[in-house]
Amino acid sequence: MAEIITTYFLPFWETLSQMAPYLLFGFLAAGLISVFISARSIERHLGGSGRWPIPKAALLGVPLPLCSCSVLPVSASLHKHGASSGSVLAFLISTPQTGVDCILVTFALLGPLFAVVRPVVALASGLAGGLVARQVDDKGGATVARQSVEPECCHDACCEHENRGGRLRRALAHGFGKLPGDIGGALLIGIGVAGLITILVPESFFMGIGTGIVSILVMMVIGIPLYVCSAASVPIAAALILRGVSPGAALAFLITGPATNAAGIATVWRLLGARIAVVYLGTVVLTAILSALGLNAIVGMLGGTEVILEHPAHTMLPPSLQTASALLLLLIIALAMYRRHQERRAVVEGAIA
Repeated sequence: MAEIITTYFLPFWETLSQMAPYLLFGFLAAGLISVFISARSIERHLGGSGRWPIPKAALLGVPLPLCSCSVLPVSASLHKHGASSGSVLAFLISTPQTGVDCILVTFALLGPLFAVVRPVVALASGLAGGLVARQVDDKGGATVARQSVEPECCHDACCEHENRGGRLRRALAHGFGKLPGDIGGALLIGIGVAGLITILVPESFFMGIGTGIVSILVMMVIGIPLYVCSAASVPIAAALILRGVSPGAALAFLITGPATNAAGIATVWRLLGARIAVVYLGTVVLTAILSALGLNAIVGMLGGTEVILEHPAHTMLPPSLQTASALLLLLIIALAMYRRHQERRAVVEGAIA
C-alpha cells in the first residue's frame, strides 16, 4: 500500500497542486467572462457575412472556456442565427483548443513558452479555417440550410441561464459551479492518465519514434478521435514530454485532442456539410504539423527540451498555497459534480413521473 501511495498518489497530488492555484483563478476569470460576454453579443458580432466576423470569431474563441463538446451547440446556434460557415468554423476551431483557465494551467505545467504558443496557434488555426471555409462557400454555395440542425441546450460560458441575481453572483455560480461540473471529471481523469504514463511507460519508450514528423503524426493519430478537454490534456502532454515525446509532438496532441473528436467531426458534417468538414479536419491537421515543427525548431534554438521541463512557473508559489488550493479545488469539483448528478436525477425522475 505504501508503495502504491508513493509511486502513484504522490505524483498525482504534485500535479494537482501545481495546477490548482492557476485553475482556481482561471475558473474565476471564466465566470466573469460568462457574465460580460453573452450569447446575444456573440451572435451580434459573428452573425452575417463579410470579412470581420471570421477574425472576430477566432479571437473571441481563444479566451472562452468551452470544450470540444460544449462548443458544438453554441456553433449550431450561431449558424442558425445567421453566422456564415467561415465564422462558425473559425469559432469551432479556436475555442476548444484553449481558454483562460487552460492558458493558466498550461503555464503552470508546461511553462511560458507553451502558454504563449497555444493560444496563438488556436487563433491562427481558427482564422485559417474560417477563411478557407469562406472561399469554399463562395465557390460552391451554401452547404446546408440553417434550419437543418437544431442546437442542443447549452450550459456553458456564453449561455444566458439564470439571469437573476447580481453579476458577481452569476460569475461565481458559473466559474465555481457549472464549469467545474463540466470539466472536473475529465480533469481528474487527465491527471490520473498522466500519473499512469509516468509510472508504466519507460523513460525511453518514445525515443524510437524520434523527434521529427513521425512522432508528430503519432500524437495526432492519438489526438484526433480522442475526446479530451483543453485543460485535461495539459498534464497528459507534460507526462508525455517527460517520457521522451518532443515538445512539438506534445503540442500536436494539445491541438488535435481538444479541437477534434469523432462526434465533433460528424456534427460539423451535418451542420455545415461535407466540404466544410474536410476543411475543418484538414485545417486542424495542417496547423498541428506546422506548429509542431516550428515549436521543435524554437526549442532546439533555446537549448532543447530542458527549457520546458525546468521552467520555474509552479515554483513561484509557496507549497502551503498549492496544497490549500488543491484541497479547495477537489472540494469544488466534488460539490459541482454532486449537484450536476442531482439535477440529472431530478430530470430522469420527472420524465418517469
